Amino acid sequence: MGVSLTVLAWSLHLVANALGGVASSRVPWANVYEFAMTGTLLIVTVFLTVLTKADLRFLGTFVIGLILVLLGIAAFNFNVEIAPMPTALQSAWLIIHGFVASLGTGFFALGFALSVVQLLQLRRESLLSDANTICLRFLVTVPAAATLENLAYRIRILGIILWTFTRMAGLIWAESLGTLLGWGYEGSLDLHRLGHLRRYIHARATRGWRGLRSDWLAISEFAAVIFNLGIVNVLVKGLHLYSRL
Repeated sequence: MGVSLTVLAWSLHLVANALGGVASSRVPWANVYEFAMTGTLLIVTVFLTVLTKADLRFLGTFVIGLILVLLGIAAFNFNVEIAPMPTALQSAWLIIHGFVASLGTGFFALGFALSVVQLLQLRRESLLSDANTICLRFLVTVPAAATLENLAYRIRILGIILWTFTRMAGLIWAESLGTLLGWGYEGSLDLHRLGHLRRYIHARATRGWRGLRSDWLAISEFAAVIFNLGIVNVLVKGLHLYSRL
């Protein structure tokens, strides 16, 4: 029933996004509100797609709860009237760069949800007394922490691949605008985070990073995505200041 209602909500969200694109005669991610709408749509798309390959229904509460919070913040803080696209964004790279960034965010969000559940599962597994684990008893039917960590790692790899392409597309776009050396704080922060994620992959492969370090990295990387979207894009002057607030 939960999955069926999620599919119904996803369908309504897809229609709303498509109608927003029709009303504006462009792709529906040309400001922060539209990017949030598209990003949350793709997060649920990734979740439902992965459900066809693996039974991750136990993540539904976390994923849909996160979507509800993000949509609420976007609706109350970032919602603006539909307006013509700024000149700087009138490029085919908007379609490529924006869509891949949204899709990459979807994979990072799913990895974030898995890591939150993994932290709870690690806590439950570390407690020996049933009396101490009564509040976490619902996790008995959830896979072991090691299984969750491996799944989150594979999903995160896909996100890193997409985010690498996003950065490449952003650089090409910035170069076409003649602003390669002034691509703003968001691009610099994302490039730093991408390098950190690559170091994590290397450390995991060569030094056996597992458990808590993996969890907190996934949580911090998704927090960085939200920080860039909700703070840097709105308050910091640069190429990504397109919120129109």
